[in-house]
Amino acid sequence: MAVAAVTLTGVMATNLKSNTAHAATIVNNDTNVVTVNYVPGYGIAVWNNPDNPQFTGQRLADGTSWKVIQTAYSSTGEKWYDLGLNQWVPAKYVVSGYSKYTSNTSASTVAQSNVQAQSAVASNNQTQSSTANTSNTTNNYSSASTTSSYTSTATGSEADAKAWIANKESGGSYTAQNGQYYGKYQLSISYLNGDLSATNQEKVADNYVYSRYGSWTAAKAFWLANGWY
Repeated sequence: MAVAAVTLTGVMATNLKSNTAHAATIVNNDTNVVTVNYVPGYGIAVWNNPDNPQFTGQRLADGTSWKVIQTAYSSTGEKWYDLGLNQWVPAKYVVSGYSKYTSNTSASTVAQSNVQAQSAVASNNQTQSSTANTSNTTNNYSSASTTSSYTSTATGSEADAKAWIANKESGGSYTAQNGQYYGKYQLSISYLNGDLSATNQEKVADNYVYSRYGSWTAAKAFWLANGWY
């Protein structure tokens, strides 16, 4: 199956609801989360079902992580992952878990990168004030501000909906953490790109919501129906 490579920005990882798997053979999940393993800066197409698939118009960026609802094999024997809401991706374009292993990166290179990242985190932690340990959330990532300012375009009902979601997700705290999700809008840490500042959280949250839902009010409506956004 040919998959068009298209430059993507601002694609975020999130949980998706389950859907019926058409004629495909459903099997036990071999993973709960997959990460797109394609070409840096590009994405893979999302299809509406494993058998007789049709392009949904959505693409997932390389390196983004997605919760798996179920695993299935098409009538031709190809393995697929169900991301929910009639969104399926071929297993050959993803890897299990949150770690990013791109097609042009060897395991040794990735391992070295991980070591360097851990060293950077350790160095950053050593410079933090000892009083930071009194917080019930440990910040192991850079909290430096971005070099450019950002002003959200959400006003009026949009701003109200944004604040409502923030309150539901974290109580409005920029340092709240739940597993891999962090901050005021409980964004995946990997998509904050190491910048946990309030400025970056606001920017990434806006990009995510406008890309996925079109507006904060639509995101709030989805949250009310599903308990997440």
